[in-house]
Amino acid sequence: MTLIKLKDNESFEGAIKRFKKSCEKAGIISELRRREYYDKPSIRKKKKEIAARKRAQKKIRRQVV
Repeated sequence: MTLIKLKDNESFEGAIKRFKKSCEKAGIISELRRREYYDKPSIRKKKKEIAARKRAQKKIRRQVV
């Protein structure tokens, strides 16, 4: 759970900005997007494998350059 306390003379927009930043750091937004719909375990596994392949390709490209 993300909490922020309003500082003295802080605008509402500034507080919202800090709240969004803290949510992003806590990973709440990415977790929400991940849980937006149900993925079957087989689809989750495929996505994981694709992400691993992308990471490996990226690593190879970085080493070559």
